[in-house]
Amino acid sequence: MDIDSSQQPNPLPGSESIAEAAASTPSLRERISELTKWAWETYRSYPLSYWVLLSLSTACMLIAFPASSILSRLYYSNGGTSKWIISWASVAGWPLSALPLIPLYFFGKASPTPLTLKLSLWYIALGFLSAADNLMYAWAYAYLPASTASLLAASSLVFSSIFGYLIVKNKLNLSSINAIAIITAGAVIIALDSESDRYPGISDSQYNLGFIWDILGSALHGLIFALSELVFVKILGRRSFHVVLEQQVMVSSCAFLFTTVGVVVSGGFGQMRSEARGFKGGEVSYIMVLTWAAITFQLGVLGGTAVLFLASTVLAGVLNAVRVPITSIAAVICLHDPMSGFKILSLVLTVWGFGSYIVGHSSMGKDS
Repeated sequence: MDIDSSQQPNPLPGSESIAEAAASTPSLRERISELTKWAWETYRSYPLSYWVLLSLSTACMLIAFPASSILSRLYYSNGGTSKWIISWASVAGWPLSALPLIPLYFFGKASPTPLTLKLSLWYIALGFLSAADNLMYAWAYAYLPASTASLLAASSLVFSSIFGYLIVKNKLNLSSINAIAIITAGAVIIALDSESDRYPGISDSQYNLGFIWDILGSALHGLIFALSELVFVKILGRRSFHVVLEQQVMVSSCAFLFTTVGVVVSGGFGQMRSEARGFKGGEVSYIMVLTWAAITFQLGVLGGTAVLFLASTVLAGVLNAVRVPITSIAAVICLHDPMSGFKILSLVLTVWGFGSYIVGHSSMGKDS
């Protein structure tokens, strides 16, 4: 028996639009195909030299920075005691930052930025703050495991966002505020787990001191980042690769001079001889640790600068987030750092916070 079409039930309201939306939604294979096509087009839009430089810069960030953190802790665990010496080593490699400027000046179209009195005073001030920042981190690595110190140092993103908002008038969105809250929660979790997160022989007061200096160093690092951006906005008025390298060279050289004065006043150069004799592995090992600490730190800085200008701040933020777990895992393997459940939770929260910040920063860039 035929059914009268007038008696057939009408489709539910909105069912047609739902069906159309389902039909228009790309499948997983289509999404992979589109992503592959986009990646190939992006690759072809730049020369091979660009990708080689970006790969080398990425490797510098993901290898050199964690290695610098491990070497700083290795200095203390193998017999080093001076905070001035290890902070001096971190800026002693500043001439490495000047090497890329030579071909840019002689073979490129770049020219040195005129050094005015105002700009010189800014470089001296930033150099002094950088020297103080390195000394704070030296105190932190003296008493904290490298994995813990790197997790707490990730809070510099929090202070960079806050100081950037207050000084440079950078925008803050909900994702950035969410990142600040999450990374802060990660630092609080580490503080609550202080009993199981320390090397033998480290007292409560020493651990707390290292914790405080690490947070203060991160805050100062965030302030330096905001002030550096202010120099570009208010004084230089332009931002290019060679200008950033010039600033890095000038600030690092000033920090080197300030730190050298501190080493001389504290008798650090004379202390190097006695430390080298009692260092685990001998004098050659002592020299190698300090030398590679200087090299890796500067390579990390150069890599971060190059990624920032070859790609974007978003990619630099992604790599900065990735190097936190790399440092923690490397510290557990190389230095046998304690890794409790609380520290793993803090690590997850830190990476999550970085991810939230990156998403928010990316959306702000698209809107602008």
